[in-house]
Amino acid sequence: MVYDMQYVPGAFFLIILILASATGCTSPAAEPPLTPAAPSPEPTTIPTPESTRATVQVADMALQLADLPSDYVLRDRSVMTSPEVSQLTRDLGWRQGYFVTFDRTGRTRTDQTRIRQSINIFPAENMNKVFTLEKIALSEGPTPFSSPYEIPFPTIGDRSIAYRMTNTPDEGQVTYTVIFTKKNAFERITMAGTSTDYETLKDIAEKAAARIH
Repeated sequence: MVYDMQYVPGAFFLIILILASATGCTSPAAEPPLTPAAPSPEPTTIPTPESTRATVQVADMALQLADLPSDYVLRDRSVMTSPEVSQLTRDLGWRQGYFVTFDRTGRTRTDQTRIRQSINIFPAENMNKVFTLEKIALSEGPTPFSSPYEIPFPTIGDRSIAYRMTNTPDEGQVTYTVIFTKKNAFERITMAGTSTDYETLKDIAEKAAARIH
């Protein structure tokens, strides 16, 4: 019995070691670190295509008296009718038109200047053809002996061009003509008379284009 009792502490220590080893083996393994999720891609915004048709009524595109210098008066304002436009214009799909006329009368009876704006609505797909044909007709002049000169002018609307003619409609007078398209509207603005003003013409042409949206 003495022999056996001498080895009890050693046996007891061995059992404790085995139990400790078994406990370590059954402990849950450490979990791997979490990988952060990739950020969601930003939603792609597809721009809305700009409409090719004006959203305002043709009468609202017309210049107002407040758009002109204070010495002009309204002379006439009206819708256009089909018989007032050419057959070629109707063939290009003309839908409606509008015009307005302003006059400036100076201190003398011979000092007179007129501004006229015409607005015509066509199918949007025909606007390039409309502009090209009108440009050709304008560049040829009213007679073989009078040809307008193209002049530098700010870009107005989608397409634009400006011309000047001298001694028309009468000797010593000047006529400016600007044509431009924006969306499905074609416009012609003329300034003719004895007191024409290139800077005023630029200003009202830009105001006219801004009315189309």
